[in-house]
Amino acid sequence: MTTTPLVEMRDISLSFGGVHAVRDVSVDLHPGEVVGVLGHNGAGKSCLMKILSGAYRRDEGDILVDGKVARITNPREARAHNIETIYQTLALADNLNAAANLFLGRELRTPFGTLRSAEMEEETRQIMNRLNPNFRKFGSPVAHLSGGQRQSVAIARAVYFNARVLIMDEPTAALGVEETRMVGELIEELKSRGIGIFLIDHDVHQVMRLCDRASVMKNGSLVGTVRTDDVTEDDLLEMIILGKTPKGRAVA
Repeated sequence: MTTTPLVEMRDISLSFGGVHAVRDVSVDLHPGEVVGVLGHNGAGKSCLMKILSGAYRRDEGDILVDGKVARITNPREARAHNIETIYQTLALADNLNAAANLFLGRELRTPFGTLRSAEMEEETRQIMNRLNPNFRKFGSPVAHLSGGQRQSVAIARAVYFNARVLIMDEPTAALGVEETRMVGELIEELKSRGIGIFLIDHDVHQVMRLCDRASVMKNGSLVGTVRTDDVTEDDLLEMIILGKTPKGRAVA
């Protein structure tokens, strides 16, 4: 790609005591692209993304946003650079409805301090209509929503507050076929808006289906980054298990 990446992580390292959780890893992400971050448990994929989200502080390396070095040492600084994380747990308040969750901690208020509830619901309806037109349960607590609908609310919250980079942690885990399809459609909608997505996953099939590129990690190091169109599921499994790029496959 010739465009400037939304985000570049260059030579990132992080250790916990004597354990190298991440060692000299470089990855990047372009507008409208989904990059899968793959590896076994303990491979370093979640640690790498937690560095980008500001949850962990890197020991070495640089993070660039729009080609410029960015200071990201906590989640607030990550959000200031329009980087949002959607964790597997989704961090939703189960007793609140979609609008209350979308504006949670950032509520719209009148000059007298009262909630502008009607305006928040209308804003929620508008963005949900763009992301998931079939969403109807605006008055229900999110505890009563399906897994895919809960993902819709979490994604809408990030998009409404101008996320340009999304980190998604196994968004289809424990979802059924229809719910998984819904999340896939949401991801395609985000791509069409120019949002870049890092997708943390261990499901090779989902990565092949949803991602443009895949970055595979093993023992804290980057095995390689490949275009999903250029590899097979077996190629990715070989990278995960053996820790080497398949012969004849170009590194992206």
